[in-house]
Amino acid sequence: MRTQVVDHPLVSHKLTTLRDVRTDSPTFRRLTDELVTLLAYEATRGIRVESVDITTPVAPTTGVKLSTPTPLVVPILRAGLGMLDGMMRLLPTAEVGFLGMVRNEDTLEVHTYAERLPDDLSGRQVYVLDPMLATGGTLAAAIRFLTDRGADDITAICLLAAPEGCERLEAGIADLTVPVSIVTAAMDERLNERGYIVPGLGDAGDRLYGVAH
Repeated sequence: MRTQVVDHPLVSHKLTTLRDVRTDSPTFRRLTDELVTLLAYEATRGIRVESVDITTPVAPTTGVKLSTPTPLVVPILRAGLGMLDGMMRLLPTAEVGFLGMVRNEDTLEVHTYAERLPDDLSGRQVYVLDPMLATGGTLAAAIRFLTDRGADDITAICLLAAPEGCERLEAGIADLTVPVSIVTAAMDERLNERGYIVPGLGDAGDRLYGVAH
């Protein structure tokens, strides 16, 4: 598993405002959108392309276009939805699937409660959107779900990650032969006793959409 922390002043600047408890939901959503676009630029560095011949106003030349099948973007519900627009702004021709997963707080097992994905992902590059790589259990389950469908290259884009989550994720997918990459804006210090990333930014879903009652 490859982990990349994107070191860029604009990433750090936007992330600092996201962390601030005083940042309201509309501003949080806008900054998440902008930050994901910056992260996606790095995450798609290995996207598959093929040559194409074109003619400019001056002369013929050869360029590249995205290979077929096109990449698939999969936000993890619900918080991952807040990252979708920022990703699609950079990759508008990608297809979008959805994966809803929830962890049982007693057993810590992850259950899939909703999915809208192609039955066969053979040969597809998949970009998973999940704001927080905290304990790593949900993302590990999502990656296994996608590889079971045939995905052969997976990149997860996360706003924040914790060392414990990365370690657990790597252990949880150690038997997979599919390349997996994590692209994140920061590797934070640790998890607290409630499983929140420290210093973190709180509950990403609540800060994006408000607290559901």
